[in-house]
Amino acid sequence: MTEHLFSISSNVDHDVQRPVALRLHKVRLDIPVATTETRSLKASLIRSVTGGRLSRRGGGAVVTALEDINCTVYEGERVALIGHNGAGKSTFLRLISGVYQHSAGVFEVNVKVHPMINKSFVTSPELSGLQAIKAHYLMMHGSLCGFDQFRDDVVRFSGLGDFVRLPVKTYSQGMAARLIFAVLTGTNHDCLAMDEGFGAGDSSFYEKAQARLDKFLASTGTLFLASHSDVLLKRFCQRGLVFREGGIVFDGPLDEALSFYHRLQG
Repeated sequence: MTEHLFSISSNVDHDVQRPVALRLHKVRLDIPVATTETRSLKASLIRSVTGGRLSRRGGGAVVTALEDINCTVYEGERVALIGHNGAGKSTFLRLISGVYQHSAGVFEVNVKVHPMINKSFVTSPELSGLQAIKAHYLMMHGSLCGFDQFRDDVVRFSGLGDFVRLPVKTYSQGMAARLIFAVLTGTNHDCLAMDEGFGAGDSSFYEKAQARLDKFLASTGTLFLASHSDVLLKRFCQRGLVFREGGIVFDGPLDEALSFYHRLQG
């Protein structure tokens, strides 16, 4: 990994009385590259896609997507993830959400981190909208207690009407996005890992979705938000982590983190 030219700020005002939500110490994440063309892969290509470092092991290739990650986040903190595409933000979200397992270092997590990253249902598109809503609720809660209220809210907010009884595969892109958005913002979470790339559907739905998203994020306890929008980050976050080439190069108050990032880009 390229040596960083800027030091990491330690001027973060933490309330030591608050419990630790998660702690990472010298964490590394290696991702095997599953391709028969590993010999022709160029490190510059891998870096542009993942921000990571390419190495070859046992005839295959491995990308070190995150390296030497040191970070402690306390419950109730609202943390912005800042960096260009491929810097490591989305990979970090997947790591703390349990999608990826770290390869080295110490990763302590004391809260359930809910990922709001995927833009599609993990269930079969053959299911109806109602069945997809039910499957999601069961995966989240392990029972149907409180499901009726959740279902009614999702159906009403998505505006699908009777279409909710049809298979998801028959939906337009906008309809599917509205349903997914309504489902994922229908439950509060103690800790949320969110990628700004998560969409809300067509333009006519945007204003309505924005109000729901604001309320949803405001009700979240601990928040990790990856975004390229300074306005969005300033609205919800107080602390910033700046990522570069799979590492954290700045950790501090949000305004300072954004200034650091823009100087880095300039």
